[in-house]
Amino acid sequence: MTFAIAIVGRPNVGKSTLFNRLAGRRLALVAKEPGLTRDRREAEAEIGGHAVRLIDTAGLEEAGRATIEARMRAQTEAAIAEADAVLFLIDARTGVVAADEVFAELVRTSSKPVILIANKCEGGAGEAGLYDAYRLGLGDPVALSAEHGEGLGELAEAVAALKGEGAPAAPPEEPEALERPLRVAIIGRPNTGKSTMVNALLGEERVITGPEAGITRDAIAIEWRWRDRAILLHDTAGLRRKARVREAPERLSVGDALNAIRFAEVVIVTIDAERPFDKQDLQIADLAASEGRAIVIAVNKWDLVADKRAKRREMVEEVERLLPQIKGVPVVPVSALRRQGLEPLMAAVFEVYRLWNARIPTRALNDWLGEAVARHPPPAVAGRRVKLRYMTQPNARPPTFVLFCSRPQALGEAYRRYLLNGLREAFGFKAVPLRLATRKGENPYAKKR
Repeated sequence: MTFAIAIVGRPNVGKSTLFNRLAGRRLALVAKEPGLTRDRREAEAEIGGHAVRLIDTAGLEEAGRATIEARMRAQTEAAIAEADAVLFLIDARTGVVAADEVFAELVRTSSKPVILIANKCEGGAGEAGLYDAYRLGLGDPVALSAEHGEGLGELAEAVAALKGEGAPAAPPEEPEALERPLRVAIIGRPNTGKSTMVNALLGEERVITGPEAGITRDAIAIEWRWRDRAILLHDTAGLRRKARVREAPERLSVGDALNAIRFAEVVIVTIDAERPFDKQDLQIADLAASEGRAIVIAVNKWDLVADKRAKRREMVEEVERLLPQIKGVPVVPVSALRRQGLEPLMAAVFEVYRLWNARIPTRALNDWLGEAVARHPPPAVAGRRVKLRYMTQPNARPPTFVLFCSRPQALGEAYRRYLLNGLREAFGFKAVPLRLATRKGENPYAKKR
């Protein structure tokens, strides 16, 4: 029989959205109001090339015996009993709540294999909830956005591990990376040449340009191909300082641009070569980094620079000094007006996208951690040294690491920076933000070994 997977969790965590996404069609009703799903719904699907039977369930709720909620819960418990494995969802934006802990115990006592999913992880808003999921004791959480299709590759790997099969091989004629468009957003201050750059990349006058600032208002999404690679290119409105944004249309434009950043995979921060690294440029780059996006800096209007060699050296040094949180970010000189520098720009986009998706094997990660601690042990606080026990990478996009140690609160910011800089140097993480969370606990895999 087909491998059956039950999708369970408390109400409104996105179970039906994930069911529809995996089934490839809208079968279950989806709305903001909780409790829309009441009966079990099934569909045949493929997850990363693995055939499965999905079971969508009602939200788990505690209720009295005679209520409809109790009957809905009985349906969900029957689905768990019938399934070969369970996808247990939490809402990463809300974090772990008491109901999640109650129903995690229910799932754990079922003795069925469980994949813990932190849903709604698009952008940076779900980061805290992702780390919080570890306290449920259901293993490494998979960061996922069912609504936007992010994290499905990690889910496919987890399903393959449960079925005892290897990760699905990419089809030789059409690799997985070519199937879904790479989402790229071009952002920056007003009048830095963002729309001109979009037209230059597309090779046509697709969006309106001109010397006036603020021509672009909507975040325009354009499907496009570059060297046989599908790309969804977002042209955005210029981002000014918040105090200067007064009119309602501009507020809407800024909101649209911020959404484009949150759902992009690579962000091209466009700056003006004649007025580089204005305070607003740095804030925009920091915003993209805080949302966990891969970053490329495009220095536009390069044709107006006289001493190009000296200027480029100066700008690389400035980036390293002013943006230490994303060390090694590519700085690419471009003249959108003359269509110069576009090949190096796109090469940088693909390279940072590769790093943004990178995963480090757990053994290599902990071998490195042992060497890092031997070189520079963590400081002793109140006469007691912090013991670093284990590190794992639960997620890529951006690379996210969790460090299990004896006293997380005593591990100072300086030592966290030491570890992050060491990860960058050892594994070549340039131009992408890294996330490091600390959690108290023993090595979660010690018993298995």
